[in-house]
Amino acid sequence: MALTREIKHQKTAAFAAGALASLAFAPVFALPLFLGAMVFVWFICDGLKTYKKTAAVGYFFGFGFFMCGFYWIANALLVDAKTFGVLYPVALLGLGGFFGVFMILPFLLWRYFESEGVWAKVSAFSASFVLMEYVRSFLLTGFAWNMLGTMFAFFPLAIQFASVVGAYGLSFIALVLTGAIYAFCKGLKKSGVVVFCAVSVFLIVFGLVRLEKYDNAPSDVKIRLVQPSIEQSVKWDEGALTDNFLEHIKMSQVQPLNGVQFVVWSETASPFDPRRSAFVRAQIRQAVPEGGYLLFGLIRYDEKRNQAYNSMSVIDEDGQTVAFYDKHHLVPFGEYVPLRRFLPNFVRPIANLFSDLSAGEKLKNIDVNGVFKFGALICYEIIFPDEVVNRKDKPSFLVVISNDAWYGKSFGPYQHLASAQLRAVEEGVTIVRSAGSGISALISPMGEIIDSLDLNKKGILDVFLPFNPTVPTIYALLGGKCVQLMMLAVLLALLTIKIVGLKHK
Repeated sequence: MALTREIKHQKTAAFAAGALASLAFAPVFALPLFLGAMVFVWFICDGLKTYKKTAAVGYFFGFGFFMCGFYWIANALLVDAKTFGVLYPVALLGLGGFFGVFMILPFLLWRYFESEGVWAKVSAFSASFVLMEYVRSFLLTGFAWNMLGTMFAFFPLAIQFASVVGAYGLSFIALVLTGAIYAFCKGLKKSGVVVFCAVSVFLIVFGLVRLEKYDNAPSDVKIRLVQPSIEQSVKWDEGALTDNFLEHIKMSQVQPLNGVQFVVWSETASPFDPRRSAFVRAQIRQAVPEGGYLLFGLIRYDEKRNQAYNSMSVIDEDGQTVAFYDKHHLVPFGEYVPLRRFLPNFVRPIANLFSDLSAGEKLKNIDVNGVFKFGALICYEIIFPDEVVNRKDKPSFLVVISNDAWYGKSFGPYQHLASAQLRAVEEGVTIVRSAGSGISALISPMGEIIDSLDLNKKGILDVFLPFNPTVPTIYALLGGKCVQLMMLAVLLALLTIKIVGLKHK
């Protein structure tokens, strides 16, 4: 591609390519754009002479990729636009500027293996990219959003291999497919076609076999999801709190509760704690099915510890709280401020605008009546591989409550749902997802969306758990660290070959 050598503003071109590549994620799923953009930037790097220039191109590609992929996060500032709207461009630039750093190492390795051939460069880039995704999942509490593997979520057949290698492995496969196109363009037409076709056919065949073996027949366990679609700007309005609470109860009863075992509201659905008010208990009982339970989110205060938690509460038909789950993985600068006490004085007033919640018990199962044992997660906890299910005591299904109303009609809620699909496949577990403004859904252990309520659609959704709500998976047995060790092994092997080759010259 001689055209790339004539590009004068290479960093700008890389930024634009990254922005286009981000459209491969939900809800657009324009996978060809990612493949083309990545190959385009690789060709730009092939014409560069120094590590510094290569790193700069990689950084700006990452800047555009993450800024546009994560743009919806800044939408939270528009809920109170008069106060925080001015920070919107700062947030956008900050997102791209920070996460773009994770692209530098893969591009530096691309340059380092320049003389070793096409497949060495592709392999080194792909393995290091996946390792950077892993680092991104835990660094500064982590943000494992939009891993490349979630690009395949639009195609149930393609994500089945996540049951073996997880989203990390699918990320590597996405880059190998990209590398096959690059190899073809570099003149290695035979190997490029063979690799692309072999990987694609393998994914499809593996998916067909796995889906064919799974019986998706429904059980008699009926769950009602309530999606009121209350705008975030009025959700916590003092004059609307009671009305919002009563609206949840009204919607829960819009159809008879006969046969329903669980009614599920979303994250922070109730501003009131039934433990503290006989009136609230009396009202909330109307939303609880006979012999069943109501699950909903609230901010729970523990007097003994003097701590507040973002919680999921389980209410029985008498209005009593019989169990709860406290969110473990908190959102930095949303639910707590990291290193608050070390912040300079001029920053502390800004930090005090954010909540300061406490973390609960990790991977807690909730067992009601010894019949139903389910896992619980709140909001973005679902995006973290290896952190969603207690593998030593696997639950029958997983309940995830969320409130994506902060982000309006944006890509965020769709990407959130795609992450849940990947976790379902990795762990082989049914996911019941209730989101206040959407997208509420029932997701099978195969990652298929059995039924759902669209974004910002007000309504209820009655779903039946699959008769087989869980299936064993290799990924659940081995975990993501096994994939990361494989990526390290690839890099070490390539580095060894490179170093040995240099010594012989």
